[in-house]
Amino acid sequence: MRDHAIGIDIGTTGTKTGIYDRNGRLVGDAFEESILRYPGPGQVEQDPEEIFGSAIRTIRAALKASGLDASRIAAMALDGQMAGIMAVDGDWNPVTHYDSWLDTRCAPWLEELRTHESEIIRTCGMALAFNHAPRFLYWRDKPDVWNRIASFIQPAGYVAGRLAGLSGADAFMDRTYLVFSGFGSGETAEWNETLLARYRLDRSKFPRIVEPWEIIGQLTSDWARKTGLPEGLPIAAGCGDQSANVLGGGLVDPGVVFDTSGTASVFATIIDHFGTDTKYKCLMTCPHVIRGLYFPMAYVAGGGLNLRWFRDSVSPLEKAECESKGINPYDALAKEAAAIPPGSEKLLFLPHLSGRNTPIDPDMRGAFLGLTWRHGKPHMVRAIMESIAYEYAFYLRAVREIAPDYDPHHAINIGGGARSPLLRQIKADVLGIDYRSLEREEFGTLGSAIIAGHAVGLFPDMADTARRFAGKPVAETKARLEMTAAYTPCVDAYIDALATLSPYFARMNRTLSAQG
Repeated sequence: MRDHAIGIDIGTTGTKTGIYDRNGRLVGDAFEESILRYPGPGQVEQDPEEIFGSAIRTIRAALKASGLDASRIAAMALDGQMAGIMAVDGDWNPVTHYDSWLDTRCAPWLEELRTHESEIIRTCGMALAFNHAPRFLYWRDKPDVWNRIASFIQPAGYVAGRLAGLSGADAFMDRTYLVFSGFGSGETAEWNETLLARYRLDRSKFPRIVEPWEIIGQLTSDWARKTGLPEGLPIAAGCGDQSANVLGGGLVDPGVVFDTSGTASVFATIIDHFGTDTKYKCLMTCPHVIRGLYFPMAYVAGGGLNLRWFRDSVSPLEKAECESKGINPYDALAKEAAAIPPGSEKLLFLPHLSGRNTPIDPDMRGAFLGLTWRHGKPHMVRAIMESIAYEYAFYLRAVREIAPDYDPHHAINIGGGARSPLLRQIKADVLGIDYRSLEREEFGTLGSAIIAGHAVGLFPDMADTARRFAGKPVAETKARLEMTAAYTPCVDAYIDALATLSPYFARMNRTLSAQG
């Protein structure tokens, strides 16, 4: 009886594989940390071979952990990082490294795209950023690489295609990724061939667009032996990682905020029409896996990395001491920060240590603003946390521009940051929205498993399945409206600081670059 589905999440920090039964119960899982390479300033790469190897190993480990007979697996689907890109040749061999969404080498090509930015926003659903569009141009201008490319794909698509033994001519991209492409339509799921031609981009190098639940192939005998899964197992196209998180979190109805507190701090809302942010240029209107729904989304690229940076670079001794005592260093930092009043006594933090992504501002940098001798480490930690909430408040203003009647019911919070009561309370207070946590902690692999099951008829109604599997909230953090009012000047000051300092950072970077 084939009554289980596998979801594989090819994330930034690691690869996760989860096996779920027909009731949404996780019966086996595995995780392997990613290897990120930093060959130079602003450069972040991943090796496709290492990504693929992590998928094989986690599949094998999850299957072993489940204790299942592999014949009970009905299908698999993969989700993965959305804003980066890679390419394969005609034999499905990688032609490029995975050009990570954290990599900023494509920044100079953003200016070439400015001429048609309004069309890109209107059709694609987001403003220019460190996404696929400037990366396509970056690789276009490397003829030795460009001429070998059969198709651009995502890491999840690469793994799926290799498991199925595909060739470059079979390359695919599901429609949830298109918002990041710059050259596709988020509303009609088509490539903008006119725009591709304007930028001398060969249409043949762009994959066919598919639905997330389309079966793109079956598991080959070779990879069946190496994973332990049955030969011929159907492999569905899958979707982007945030789309999988949204589906796995049961967010299939308009009016909910979705906060993913991970490596990136991602703020999304669910709406029932395609609208584009032409005023603030910070939102990307992503197609939902469920047709007819969209989730405007924006993010701080290293939101979750900021506390890790502070822990490792500013508090290494305290980190070591906490770990020697069996104390979570993040909990220790949060405990001290909780004693600091809201607003961190007029201390602001800019969380854009690697540039700002939504809206795009590659020159933006991180900074503490308003430091005095009164401020100590707890103030800084709280200011780092508050900066994410202030950024979210800016995003919420943008959402209300494209959906004026948007009235969020509540926020569902997932990711590592969701485990912090202080961070949840800060965001609830700043936004004026109650925050809820779900019993589950893993949603990406669940979302992919739902797609896999739907592809073979195990889960006929994806929306209903997602609602059932997400379960009921296990914790709720109430917004304190008096605190929301108190935080409003902080939000205004934060937004003003970004606008004021943006040209300064641009000048600073030009000046320092001139010095070599």
